[in-house]
Amino acid sequence: MSYPPDPNNPYNQPPQPPQQPQPGYGYPQQGPPQGAPGYGYPQQPPQQQGYPQQGYGIPQQQGYGQPGGYPNAGQVQNFYASWGSRVAAYLVDSLIIGIPAGIFYGIGLGVGAEAADCVSTRYGTSCTGGGVSAIGMLLIGIGALIALGGGLWLASQQGKTGQTPGKKMVNIRVVRESDGQPLGFGLTIVRYLCHFVDGICYIGYLWPLWDAKKQTFADKIMGTVSVKSS
Repeated sequence: MSYPPDPNNPYNQPPQPPQQPQPGYGYPQQGPPQGAPGYGYPQQPPQQQGYPQQGYGIPQQQGYGQPGGYPNAGQVQNFYASWGSRVAAYLVDSLIIGIPAGIFYGIGLGVGAEAADCVSTRYGTSCTGGGVSAIGMLLIGIGALIALGGGLWLASQQGKTGQTPGKKMVNIRVVRESDGQPLGFGLTIVRYLCHFVDGICYIGYLWPLWDAKKQTFADKIMGTVSVKSS
C-alpha cells in the first residue's frame, strides 16, 4: 500500500523537466562565426592591385560633335555632308569673293581699253596701239588682289573653325578624319592645292557621289572629311 509523497521531503519530489540554459551575463552569445577573423580589423575582401587601370594619355574626345565618336553603319548617310551641300557652299563662297573682284575686272577692261589704230591695205590690215590703259590695269590689279585676299581669308576661316561663310549657311564643316578638329591655316592651303588632282577630268569633284565617306581625292590625300555641323 503506497502513500502519497511527502511534500516536505526533498528526496521524494518528482523529477523536474530539464530547463533552458540561463543566458550568460552581458550580450547573448553569438553563434560561431564562419571563418574566424584574424587579429585586428576584420579582413577586407580582396581588391585588385593598384589603382584601376586607365588608358594612356588623354581620354579620347567624341569626334565630330556626335555622341560616341564615329557613327555606325546606319548613320553614315546622316553624318557626312552631302555632295549637293558642298557644291552649294562652294557657290556661295565664290559669289562672296567673285562679285567684288569681278566688278573691278569688268570696269578695268571696259574703261581702260584703248581702241586700236588699224590701217587696211591691199596686203591686209595692220593695227597699232590698243590694249588696256594704265587705269584699266590698275583696276584689274585691284580685282586680282581682292580675289587673292578673299581666298586667303576663306582659308583662314576654314582652318580655324572648319567653316567658311558658305559652309555655315548649309551647316557643314571640314575636319580631320583622325580627331574631328579643323586643319589649321597651313594645311587648309595645302588642301586647296590638292584640288588640282580633283580637277583632272573633274573625277575627283564627282567622287563623293559614290564614295562611302563622301570624300574627294583631295580629302583622301589630306585625311579630311566634310561633316554636318548640326
